[in-house]
Amino acid sequence: MTSASAVPKSKKQQQFDKHDVFVQYIVDLCATNTKAQCDLRSGLGRPLESCTYLHRYLVPRLPQQDHPDQQYDDRRRARYAVASLIAARPRYARDADRAAAAEAEETSTPLPATEWWKRPNLGSSLAQGANKKLLKPTTAEEDLHLMVRQSSEALQLRLPALTRHLLSGGVRIDWSVLLDDLSWWNKDRDRVATRWLESYFRVRTLEDRNETQKENG
Repeated sequence: MTSASAVPKSKKQQQFDKHDVFVQYIVDLCATNTKAQCDLRSGLGRPLESCTYLHRYLVPRLPQQDHPDQQYDDRRRARYAVASLIAARPRYARDADRAAAAEAEETSTPLPATEWWKRPNLGSSLAQGANKKLLKPTTAEEDLHLMVRQSSEALQLRLPALTRHLLSGGVRIDWSVLLDDLSWWNKDRDRVATRWLESYFRVRTLEDRNETQKENG
């Protein structure tokens, strides 16, 4: 009796699998090579043309360039930005990542994969920060509305301080989701911005909705 065939992955999920491989490479590299971590961190907030020390680590990991186009440049720039942000994680976040990796190695049952569209984006991470009192709700909302109107270059200048603050407070950043969103920012910013805003308000109001359901139940 033959087993049922696995459901084929969508192109978007296949892309996220590649993002996950890239992110894990950067996390592992920073955990095992202090110089590499320092080199990658030097790219924080810098334009790609100024990221001299990052090329040796990232060029072999860039997607194949079939022909010169803006989308390829956006994907490349996003990888440099995310690699720098990962390298600049505060110690608390690095320790948490190592602990999670060690726990995953010890268990024989892998965690089920989460569909890409269910994974937290920057909007939901900001909402978690507001819910945890790391940010004033008005400040978090104002920051979000400002970010979704900015260019990719201006946005990437704001990300180092913001992600570090969230990570220091125990809020998780899904680097693969951020990588995908930055890759599409110039070409499809309105779609990404809408997802961030929807996720922010969904997470911010989750506790209120749960309380309402309990009262009505």
